[in-house]
Amino acid sequence: MNVIAEAVSPDALTHDTQLACVVQPVVLAGGSGTRLWPLSREQCPKQLIGLTSEESLLEATLRRTLGLSAPTRERPAPHAIRTQPTLVVCSEELRLPTKERLDRCTSDSRVVLEPAPRNTAPALTVAALAARAAAPEGEDPVLVVMPADHLIADSQAFVATLQHAIQHALHDAIVTLGVPPERPETGYGYIKTGAPADGRGARTIERFVEKPAQQTAEQYVASGEYWWNSGIFVMRASVWLAAIEACRHDIAAACQASYEQAKLDGDGTLHIDHAAFADCPSDSIDYAVMERIGDNPTLTGVIVPLTAGWSDVGAWDAVWDVSAKDDAGNVARGRVLLEGSKDTYAHSEGRLVACVGVTGVVVVETADAVLVAAKDRVQDVKAIVNRLNAAKDTEAKVHRKVERPWGCYDSIDRGERFQVKRIVVKPGGQLSLQMHHHRAEHWIVVRGTARVTRGDETFLITENQSTYIPLGTLHRLENPGKTPLEIIEVQSGGYLGEDDIVRFDDRYGRTGS
Repeated sequence: MNVIAEAVSPDALTHDTQLACVVQPVVLAGGSGTRLWPLSREQCPKQLIGLTSEESLLEATLRRTLGLSAPTRERPAPHAIRTQPTLVVCSEELRLPTKERLDRCTSDSRVVLEPAPRNTAPALTVAALAARAAAPEGEDPVLVVMPADHLIADSQAFVATLQHAIQHALHDAIVTLGVPPERPETGYGYIKTGAPADGRGARTIERFVEKPAQQTAEQYVASGEYWWNSGIFVMRASVWLAAIEACRHDIAAACQASYEQAKLDGDGTLHIDHAAFADCPSDSIDYAVMERIGDNPTLTGVIVPLTAGWSDVGAWDAVWDVSAKDDAGNVARGRVLLEGSKDTYAHSEGRLVACVGVTGVVVVETADAVLVAAKDRVQDVKAIVNRLNAAKDTEAKVHRKVERPWGCYDSIDRGERFQVKRIVVKPGGQLSLQMHHHRAEHWIVVRGTARVTRGDETFLITENQSTYIPLGTLHRLENPGKTPLEIIEVQSGGYLGEDDIVRFDDRYGRTGS
């Protein structure tokens, strides 16, 4: 990659000059999105789903990175930004569904896998180490750090804002994008702004503020000094690594050790070392570094205004806010009928949802759960998820219909000693070679052709044919055809949990139970 390495003068902060740097987009894709339950679940969180369109939030975030080195309305001429393939940081558990979304994008990307959730500061630290190692020799890449689960309405304005932020990052500032508030909002963190940092609206950072109460939020908005914290950051890799070392040496040391012992697999995925990363404390970028900027004279913080239609879509009222509405302020997705209702959000994944005479209500229907909430109380949905987790109910973690790299399955019925699943296998898809200790299975093909491995035999079955897999028998299901394979699976036994799977061979790299 050819990189133009030119010094950027301080005047560049107030004039529209050429930029010259290597930029490393970093997408943090480890969020859980609990306030968007029941659509967002632990094993299919909000960045993997489409809240306002068919495209997932992760895919939309990746597409926005494509514009970083392209001309914009502010900069119609080509310039000297050179972008590296996007680094996507996610958990080991979400590796396969995340990579499936990445494969659907045109954006070049690499995956860094965290073996355990440790919040955003460690995630950014291992990404900075990986970015520095991948950059051309002698280059100190500028990190553009974005959550995977936000919405941006105006991509061109967003890219222009990032280019503005990059200029400050080239002068070793830690830059965050702040959103001038449109209303008092208690669901966002705030940043108190200081003196002007250039002639284009950027300011210094005085302090970060937690999500405020309503009255405090009103005071913040009225003052004009507080902006919403977007959670988007721009800084050189070396600047972040020095900052985390100065502010949280324990995090820096654990991340360095886990990165040094990381392993790269055949498709370029970087697996951070489990044992070393387990010692890493959990902390956010805000707590670990940004809230300490004012106390550390070696750190410079700058906030650049973002006016591009940003939303973190963190709860259902935010989804309602960014969605197209009818004349009564209603949003309807899926099979929804509204009669005499106002300012209501209704989402159906399958069954008909009818809302009559309601105002300011959120209704979200999925195959196994229905949420009904007052729109001004949707922040409390997280409490429902906590109760589900405490009771070990599966509705907190998975949908009834579960995606797998080979296709999907839908648990359509269940009793005390049986479970019925509808399984769809993609053309060429192959389940792992496996066995079960506690259940037997009966497979009936309703569409397509199945290749079945059962013990020492391998054979084909087609529509209206079936086979039986006894308890403890090694087996595998494959689709050798060019159309989807659909089967009905009847499980019977004393225990029917998904953890009763012992894998012996798997095309997708899954091992163990």
